[in-house]
Amino acid sequence: MDTDKSLRKHLIKMLEGGEAHATFDDAVAKMPAALQGKIPGGAEHSPWQLLEHLRIAQSDILEFAIDPKHKSPKWPEGYWPKAAPPDEEAWDKSVQAFRSDMNRFTKLLGDDSTDLFAKIPHGDGQTILRQALLAGDHNAYHLGQLVLVRRLLGAWK
Repeated sequence: MDTDKSLRKHLIKMLEGGEAHATFDDAVAKMPAALQGKIPGGAEHSPWQLLEHLRIAQSDILEFAIDPKHKSPKWPEGYWPKAAPPDEEAWDKSVQAFRSDMNRFTKLLGDDSTDLFAKIPHGDGQTILRQALLAGDHNAYHLGQLVLVRRLLGAWK
């Protein structure tokens, strides 16, 4: 068994989700525009805030891994938008941007020339493997929050 290829497949599957939790596509599908900026009782964030946080964080994790000139957003304000989307197209644009970065991440992981264990030269010990695990863990956590918020809003299947 080729352990390197197996590890890469597992990492990609973890990022894509669908085994232990909802996929990104399931979590964002058919979200009513009128509820995107609503914060339900008992929750801290609106669906829009969670979607944008997912997009921003995943992009930051990926860009740090591949671009030595990348500057992370300021914490926390750079990672958390206002409750409501700025316009009607914002939800779909954010969904597409998340998917695009996910595709870039999975291509990076699937590329045999990517050394998953090599330290990122501009980091302080991080590796591509660590970045993939971080993104997978972060995405799963906030996708769970998004599903819960949608349930509280009555907008989950």
